[in-house]
Amino acid sequence: MNAKFLSTGDEKVIGMVHLKALPGTKDFNNDLQDVYQQALKDAQTLEEAGVDALMVENMGDVPFAETLDIEQTAALSAISALIKEAVDIPIGIDAAFNDYKSALAVAKSVGAKFVRIPVFVDTVVFDGGVVEPCARKAIAYRQKLNAEEIEIYADVQVKHSHPLIQSVRIEESAKNAEMAGADAVIVTGTAIGDETPMELIRKVRKTVKIPLIVGSGVKKENICEQLRDADGAIVGSSLKERGDIANPVSKTLTKALMLALKECSK
Repeated sequence: MNAKFLSTGDEKVIGMVHLKALPGTKDFNNDLQDVYQQALKDAQTLEEAGVDALMVENMGDVPFAETLDIEQTAALSAISALIKEAVDIPIGIDAAFNDYKSALAVAKSVGAKFVRIPVFVDTVVFDGGVVEPCARKAIAYRQKLNAEEIEIYADVQVKHSHPLIQSVRIEESAKNAEMAGADAVIVTGTAIGDETPMELIRKVRKTVKIPLIVGSGVKKENICEQLRDADGAIVGSSLKERGDIANPVSKTLTKALMLALKECSK
């Protein structure tokens, strides 16, 4: 499919809707309405400030497991449906850490346009253990759901993890993701808020023909450089006061980012 949303010529900004902890996780505050209200407020703030799309993620559910429990999936679906009805821009789903089934099932249920799959072709180690690649299973599951319209944005050598085989180059991971059926690839720094090295962006850009997304560390000060060789950016922490992902989205910071992107072409 080659990521139709990202193939229109203009760089896209995907704003993160970081959900508070969901039922069944250690930090859930037993107030689901509070989770709903904050998510809706952040989604509407991002849309009003001019981002092109949203990504809904269960960021508050630390420590992450590879897959979600049923309570988390149910809540993620319910909240995503509310957000989909509240905004007029595309939304995507990220079921962290790497639950491709929940991501695709929720996306299909609510009419989302894309999903993020952090571990698509690599084998990685993160603080929850070893995660094996799921590309073949994810493509087959998407077909089972009759959901080929949902685009898969696949990380390569994703942040907060380490490749089990250190010798694998990021170019190889990116090419494998393209060959496996990813609609776009995501390149990140090492952690939330860490700037994605330009060297990695350039290496992947030279390797794949599908769209390339910068997945961490984009802010108003570097967005022109970061998107010089990329088709879009997923932006979260830099849109929060003090870069704290627990804070609500700031309309001021988001508008400043979008204005900086607009100024890039001048």
